[in-house]
Amino acid sequence: MTASARPQTLWLGRWGFVLAATGSSVGLGNIWKFPYMTGEYGGGAFVLVYLLCIALIGVPIMMAEIAVGRRGRANPVEAVRQVARESGRSRLWSGLGWMSMICGFMILSFYVVVAGWSISYLWKSVSGGLHADSVAGMAAIFKANNANPWNLGFWSTLVTIVTMLIVGKGVQAGIERSVRWMMPGLVIMLALMIVYAIVSADFEAGFHFLFAFNLDNLTGEAVLAAMGHAFFTLSLAAGAIIAYGAYLPANQSIVRTTLTVAICDTLVALMAGLAIFPVIFANGMDPDSGPGLIFMSLPLAFQAMPFGGVMAAVFFLMLTVAALTSSISMIEATVAWLNQSHGLSRRRASWGVGIVLWLVSTLAMLSFNVGADWTLAGKHFFDWLDFLTSRLMMPLGGLGMAILTGFFLRRHIVREELAMPTWLFALWQFALRYVCPIAIVLVFLDALGWLGSGLDWRWLAGMLVVGLLVELGLRARASIRDRAPVR
Repeated sequence: MTASARPQTLWLGRWGFVLAATGSSVGLGNIWKFPYMTGEYGGGAFVLVYLLCIALIGVPIMMAEIAVGRRGRANPVEAVRQVARESGRSRLWSGLGWMSMICGFMILSFYVVVAGWSISYLWKSVSGGLHADSVAGMAAIFKANNANPWNLGFWSTLVTIVTMLIVGKGVQAGIERSVRWMMPGLVIMLALMIVYAIVSADFEAGFHFLFAFNLDNLTGEAVLAAMGHAFFTLSLAAGAIIAYGAYLPANQSIVRTTLTVAICDTLVALMAGLAIFPVIFANGMDPDSGPGLIFMSLPLAFQAMPFGGVMAAVFFLMLTVAALTSSISMIEATVAWLNQSHGLSRRRASWGVGIVLWLVSTLAMLSFNVGADWTLAGKHFFDWLDFLTSRLMMPLGGLGMAILTGFFLRRHIVREELAMPTWLFALWQFALRYVCPIAIVLVFLDALGWLGSGLDWRWLAGMLVVGLLVELGLRARASIRDRAPVR
C-alpha cells in the first residue's frame, strides 16, 4: 500500500502542529546561543536584523516545507516525490527528501548526547552533586561527567528511550499529547525564571545586554550570523517540518500557522535571555562563554543566590524538556518513512530506528572519553556529525527546497496549498526564488570560510537587483504567452 493510499492521521487541531513545530525549533541553541549572539552583535539592532531574516528567509522556506508535506501527505521522501511528479518533474527530486530525513537522523545522533548532559545535570541539581567553589570547579564536574562512558551513555540512552516511547505511540497519542504539556510547561518555567531574575538578580543589566542598540557591532559578520541562526533555529531542511506538515488539516492556514511558530520560537529565545543573563550579571560573570554558560557559569551563579538549588533544578528540567521536544521531531521523518513506505507499525518502526540511533549516538558519545583519540582530519565522530549536518546538508537542503518550490512546482499547486492573496503570493515567491537562495549561499560560503573578509553589501544588493530583473522578465514572458492566440 502506498503512502497516499493509507488513512491519513492528522493533528487534532492547529495548535497541535504549532506546539510540535515550535518544540522542534526550540532547543538547546535557543536557550544559550541566541541570547549570546544578540549581546555580541549589537543587542536590539541584531534582534531587528534577526527578525527580518526570520521573515525573509525562515518563514518562506518553512511555508514551502509545510506546503510540500501537506500536499504529499507523507514522509519527506514520498512527499517530495509526489509533489514533483504532480508537477511533471523528475523523481530525482525525492533526493531532497532523502537528504532531509538522513540529516534529521544524523543531528539526533549527536543531539541525544547533548540532551544527556541536560538530564544528567537535572539529576545532579536534585541530588546535590552540582557544587563547586569556582567556574574551574564546575568545569571539572562537566569534564568528569563526560569522561565516564557508562555515566554519559546511561543518560543519552535514557533520552533515546523516552524519545522512542513518545514517537512510537503515534502522532496524536504520542507527539501531540506530549507537546501539549511540554511546551506550555517550558514557557511557564521560563516565566518563573524571569520573575526570579526580576526579584533576585540584576534584571536591568540583563535586559540592557539583550536589547541595547549598538550599531557599531552590527557588521556584515553579524548579518550573516543572523541569517544562519534564523535558518537553523526553525529546524528547516531536517525532515521535521515536512513530516509535521503532512499531518496538518487542509482547513488550516499555512501562512498563519507558520507565522505563529516563528513568533513563538523567537519569544522563547528572548525569554531565555531574560532568564539567564540577569543571573549571570548579578554574580559578575562573563556572559560570553558559549556552552560553558549553561553547564559551568550558571550553576555556580545559582549556587550563590537565594533558592538557587530549586531554580537550578527548574532550569535543567526546562532544558531537558526543550531537548526532548526537538528530539521527537527529528526522528519522526524516519519513523514515518518506515511506517508508510515499508508497512511497519509505528511501534516497530520507532524501536527499529531507536536501536540504530543508539548505536550511532554511542559512537558520538565515545568521542568525549574512550574515543577521544579517534579522529579524522582533526575531528571526532561527534564533530563530523555536527559539521556535515549544520555546515553542508542543511544549507543544501534549504537551497534545494527553495529552488524546487520557487521554480519547478506548478504555480497552481503551491497557490492552492498556501491560499493567500495574489500580491502576498508574489512577494513569497520572489523571496523564495531569490532572497532565500542568495542568503543561504552566503551563509554556506561563510560557514566554509570562503567569503574572506565577510559580507559585501554591494554584491548582495547587486544580486537582489539581478533577481528582481529576472523575475520581471519571467512574469513578462508568462504574460505574453498567456495572451498569445491558440492555434
